[in-house]
Amino acid sequence: MNNTKIFATDFALVYPLYIKKAERKGRTREEVDTVICWLTGYDEHQLNMQIEKAVDFATFFAEAPQINPNVHKITGVVCGIRVEDIEDPLMQKIRWLDKLVDDLAKGKPMAKVLKD
Repeated sequence: MNNTKIFATDFALVYPLYIKKAERKGRTREEVDTVICWLTGYDEHQLNMQIEKAVDFATFFAEAPQINPNVHKITGVVCGIRVEDIEDPLMQKIRWLDKLVDDLAKGKPMAKVLKD
């Protein structure tokens, strides 16, 4: 499978879709930001800078201050594939983020979404 297209996609183009998905289910942009910052180690300012710079997913994750050490607790299926079984490290990070946003949109409490 060729993942080059998603890796080269601007994070700033997908970010509003994450927010829209969450807001349709009664969640907030702030909660989406919390999930993203938990996963990547960005703070709010750093996250906004990445969005303003319109970096692609590859750069977004390459520049992440620190991937959360509890990511091994993110399990489940996104797009029919178990996130814990994804072999490509970048694709796995992207799917972890998708899974966290999915869980948020499903109404799970933030404590369960963040896997702390």
